Amino acid sequence: MTDQELGTARREGDGYVVTFERHLDHPREKVWRAITESEHLAHWMPCDIVGERKAGAEIELPFWPAHVKRYGLDMTPVLPGVIKVWDPPAVFEWAWSTDLLRWELDEVDSGTRLRFTTWLGPDGKGAANTAAGYHVCLDHLIELLDTGTAPPLVEADPSALEAQYRALVPGAD
Repeated sequence: MTDQELGTARREGDGYVVTFERHLDHPREKVWRAITESEHLAHWMPCDIVGERKAGAEIELPFWPAHVKRYGLDMTPVLPGVIKVWDPPAVFEWAWSTDLLRWELDEVDSGTRLRFTTWLGPDGKGAANTAAGYHVCLDHLIELLDTGTAPPLVEADPSALEAQYRALVPGAD
């Protein structure tokens, strides 16, 4: 499904930083809604974001039932998180587990430049898999924005991308 460029991945401290940049032919406000509202997240993100949208707010991140079933999640499929930055419609940053996710939206002449950066926790465990997964998520986000819908995210297979991301940073697993 993907024809988008790979993100970048680099070692930082004891983990990895993965960054993606995408040009979207949509107004920034539309992209903002797609990355922050549950009805849109259901099409491209493996979990919902439940809680007040404001800096400092504690949130819950329940995985969608299809993801729980597909991946046989035997853990509680709700992770705690916190919104670090809430600056509509420009910056949305939140943390869950040991990861930090930052979404930056800039207006450009023909739409919006989306820059997504994630700092992966200690040792970058699963960095290549995580990078491939976010790549697929962004592909689904773009399809949602372009067409109004996207195929089920759980049907995507990021394995070919995972090998490409593993090659970007030596030692990434």
